Amino acid sequence: MRPRLPVLLLLAAVATPACATAQQDQHEQPGPGGGFLAQLPPEGYGSLTQSDLTLRVVTPEIEVRMVPLDQRVARLMAPDAYRSLRGLVESRRTSIDSIARRSGTSRPGMALVTFYGQQAGIRFDPQRVAVTFRNQYLQPIGIVPYSPRFNSQQLDVREQVSGIYLFQEELPVGDSFRFSYGSFNSDDWQNKQVMLDRERARVSGRSRSNVDTSVAHH
Repeated sequence: MRPRLPVLLLLAAVATPACATAQQDQHEQPGPGGGFLAQLPPEGYGSLTQSDLTLRVVTPEIEVRMVPLDQRVARLMAPDAYRSLRGLVESRRTSIDSIARRSGTSRPGMALVTFYGQQAGIRFDPQRVAVTFRNQYLQPIGIVPYSPRFNSQQLDVREQVSGIYLFQEELPVGDSFRFSYGSFNSDDWQNKQVMLDRERARVSGRSRSNVDTSVAHH
């Protein structure tokens, strides 16, 4: 049995626009040598929905959903959906950066995790969420509650609460990984790779076409 480290629960604080912009630039600029950060999909050309990126784990009492908050896949979403998730992260940027600094990571992995009640008065444990990648166990380093009642850890029927989960390293969205809640898990991310690759190609094509059209008009 793996030891469970205590998860830091922070009340979310809204960052000022200037701070949010500065942190956004810090988190999205490519590092030395470029790497995959230099190859982020361009914004505004995707067509995927949040549901397309959602992993689901269903237990008799609750349903747990996870959406990776990673620019490599978030930018493949339709513009409105992408702006919605991006705004969610930026509105909690102060708390996110505080957890990252405490944990010594400059580029944490992030995911939006939502708990849905299937029965009345059900309790859930936010620390039972985990990600496994090639036998590597990625444990949350902190949670930023998004819903006011997240810390109550109790749900009624059809009630839902969400939190932003932070991990020590970026989620392996370019590969397969397992999302789990306790003994229940989902390996469905592997099945999404064909869809994601197809959408990357479409986004690249739309972007090039837009550039070519702009050049032609000039």
